[in-house]
Amino acid sequence: MQIQVISVGKIKEKYINQGIAEFEKRLQAYCKLTIDEVSDEQAPEQMSDKELRQVKKKEGERILNKIKPTQYVFALDIKGEQWSSEQLANEMEKLSVHGKSQFTFVIGGSNGLSEDVLKRADKKLSFSKMTFPHQLMRLILLEQMYRAFKIQKNEPYHK
Repeated sequence: MQIQVISVGKIKEKYINQGIAEFEKRLQAYCKLTIDEVSDEQAPEQMSDKELRQVKKKEGERILNKIKPTQYVFALDIKGEQWSSEQLANEMEKLSVHGKSQFTFVIGGSNGLSEDVLKRADKKLSFSKMTFPHQLMRLILLEQMYRAFKIQKNEPYHK
C-alpha cells in the first residue's frame, strides 16, 4: 500500500518533527509513506473573502499538482465525516480489497482547502469539531494511520 500525505507549509517545531519521524519509522512496516509539503501562500492576517479564495486557490493548485489520477484522496476538512479509528481502519482495508492501493491524505494550511481540492477528494474527513493547527494535524494523522494498521492486523497498540 502506498500512502501520500500532502500538507501545506513547513513544520518548524522540533517536538512535532520528532513525533512525525517516530510514526514515519513505525509505518514503514505497513506501507510506503511519502510526505509532500507545498509552500503556503503569504497572506495578511485580515483578508477579504476574495483574497482568501485566491490564497486557497494558489495553495490548492500546488496540492493538485501532487495528486495522481489513480490515487484515492482523503481531504481533511472540518465539514467532513467524523470516523472512529476503527472506521478508518475498516474503510482503508475495504478500499484496498476493491483495488485501491494508493491513498493520499491532504492537510490544508491555516486557511483551509480550496474548493478545487475538496471537489477532487473522494472522501472528506474531520478529525474533530475542534480546530487543530495544521502542523500538529500531520502528527495526529500519522498516528491514526499507524493505529489503523495495528487494528487491521489485530496487533496490540501500546497505551
